[in-house]
Parts: sequence; C-alpha cells; structure tokens
Amino acid sequence: MQLFFRQVGTGRPMVILHGLFGSCDNWLTISKVIADQGFSVYAVDQRNHGRSPHAPTHSYPKLADDLHEFIQQQGLEKPILVGHSMGGKTVMQYAMQYPDAFSQLVVVDIAPRSYPVHHAEIIAGLKAIPLASLQSRNEADAILSQYESIPSVRQFLLKNLYRNDDGVFAWRLNLPVIEANIEIIGQDLINPRIVTEPTLFMRGEKSGYVRDKDLPTIQHLFPNSTVDTIEGASHWVQAEKPEAFVQSLVNFLQ
Repeated sequence: MQLFFRQVGTGRPMVILHGLFGSCDNWLTISKVIADQGFSVYAVDQRNHGRSPHAPTHSYPKLADDLHEFIQQQGLEKPILVGHSMGGKTVMQYAMQYPDAFSQLVVVDIAPRSYPVHHAEIIAGLKAIPLASLQSRNEADAILSQYESIPSVRQFLLKNLYRNDDGVFAWRLNLPVIEANIEIIGQDLINPRIVTEPTLFMRGEKSGYVRDKDLPTIQHLFPNSTVDTIEGASHWVQAEKPEAFVQSLVNFLQ
C-alpha cells in the first residue's frame, strides 16, 4: 500500500502516525518544530484516512504491516516511531510484529489495552451530513453540532471534508469501513510480546485514556519505558500543549 505522507527536515528518521479521524495534516506545524531539533520527520496518513488508499479492512496487524511497508519503501533505518491514540496502538503493534526494526517508540495518550466503543455519536453526526446536497462547511458544522458540542472537535473532524473533481463534497475518511471496524479499533493488541526498546508513554493530565491502573501493564510489556504526564492537557496532547509535547519528546530522544 502506498501511504500518503509529508516529510520535513533532515537528520534521524522519525515516523508520526495520527489518531482516528485524523491525518498527517494535523501534524504539519508541530512536525516542522520537531524537524528543527535535527530530525527527518515523516507524517503519514494511515489507511482509510487522509489521502492514503481506502481498504476493506482496518485492524492493527494490517496497520502495522502498512507501516512496515512504508518504512521499507522509504529506506528508513530503524526510525523513531511516534503514534497518537489509534496511531499509538499501531506503533505498539508494529513493535510486537517487527522487533528490532525501530530505535525508539513514543506512544501518545493510549494504553496497551482494549477500549469500549465511544465514537458512535461522532460517526452518526458525520453520516447525517448530506454530502450530495451540501452547500458549505458552515452547513456541515451546523448539522454536526447536534452531535458534537465542542467547536474545536468539529473543526478537527470537518478537516476530512473536501470537494471532489465534480465539485461535490466528499469525505477523505473511509467512513463505512471505519464504522464497520469501530470495535476492532478499540481492541487490545494482537499477540503481545515484551518490547525492550526505549519507549515513552506521554499522557494528558486531564485525559482518562492512560490511567494509573494501566501503568503495571505498560511496565510489563514495555519494561524499558517511562511515562510523562503533560499538565493541563487532555487527549489531544500535541495540539493543546505543543511546547510541552515537543520538550517531552526531545528530552526522551536525547
């Protein structure tokens, strides 16, 4: 699979994977800041997201295989892997499927465990937007506001909206496949193994995704790991506290 990506900077290779409903475009600004620290940053669209191909399957083993194929295509030698939320699950799964194929791992606000489905309302809101007759983003936002009250979350979701070659609005997301696989997206890792490479788990202070009771599991599966809690951040650590995010990342890598 030919994944879409954006690359900035020169230096040690780093691959960044976004979360559910996201894309590499969400990482453009912060990628440039990271690149200035001496890294060649590859921000990648995972399958069924952004400008990457749509596929009928969406599971962590498949996402890990996509990442492995991307690393081989780009000729990257033991890159640093960074993943947020769903992307964090992908890089953890990759570490378990492809040992010794990366140097360091950074997992942002997700734990190696299963999560209950909690995106049903968002999916319902996206499906409620009549793409064929939609006239504007403002109209889409008004409809989505009936399902999601937080403007910044709606803005994030509506970045997936674009006009196709016929001038009709469409989703970059493969919404039917994501809806069909939403329980799989929340599932635990497949065939977990002990990962000994240096790993950073970064979590938001106000987020419930990585709980204190998750720490023993993290320590068991990733014995060479540290956990850094970013003050004042919720799940969107890199967007809400970008300076603290970059500082934590660079401190770990150096």
